[in-house]
Amino acid sequence: MSERVRVLIVDDHPVVRRGLRTMLEGEPWVDGVVEAASCAEAVVAAATEGIGVVAMDVALPDGDGVDATARIVHSRPEVHVLMLTMADDEDVVNRALRAGARGYVLKDTDPDTILHALRTVAGGGLVLGPRIGPQVLTTLRRQPVELPAPFDQLTPRERDILRYLAAGEGNARIARRFGLSEKTIRNQVSAVLGKLGVADRVQAALLARDLGITA
Repeated sequence: MSERVRVLIVDDHPVVRRGLRTMLEGEPWVDGVVEAASCAEAVVAAATEGIGVVAMDVALPDGDGVDATARIVHSRPEVHVLMLTMADDEDVVNRALRAGARGYVLKDTDPDTILHALRTVAGGGLVLGPRIGPQVLTTLRRQPVELPAPFDQLTPRERDILRYLAAGEGNARIARRFGLSEKTIRNQVSAVLGKLGVADRVQAALLARDLGITA
C-alpha cells in the first residue's frame, strides 16, 4: 500500500481504543488515528475525518456496529471496514459481509495479525481471521449467500480460476481443466487480480483462502 491512511477505531471500551491506537501510531502506513465510542460517532467521523479504514466493534451502546458499517459504506464507499469484535457467530459474520465489511477478525487474535488485517483491508483486500473462514464457507455451502466485495465482481469462470489459484495450480494446469490456451488463462488471471486489487496470484490465493474459497 503506497498511500498512508487515517484509521478510525470504533469501540466503547477506552482501554481497547487506547491499545489499538498505541499499536497503530507506530505503523508507517498510518496517517493518524481517530476514535469513536458509538455508532453515531462512528458515522460522523467516517464522513468528516478523512478516514480510510475502520476497526469496528459489533456491540456498541447505541446500536449495532454492522448497521453502522452499512451506513458508512453506503455514504462513503471508499472507506473500508474491518469488524474487530468478540462476536464469534457465523450469522453476524455474514451480516457484516453483506453490509459491506471487508474483513472480520476476533479481538483475541494476535496483535500483529490484527495490524496486518487492517492494512490489508485499508489496501482494498478482504480478510477473515482465524476460525472465521470455515464458518463462512459452511454457510455459503448451506444457503445461497452473495460473496462480499471484491469477490462479487468476479464472473463464475473467474471464481473457478480463483479456486484453482488458491489450490496452488499453475496456468498450464488450469488451462487443461477448461480446455483453453495458457494465454487465455493468463489473461483471465490478470483480470481476477485486477478485480481483487492485488499485485500477484499469491495475494489472490491468500484472500481466497481467508474467505474459504478453495478447489
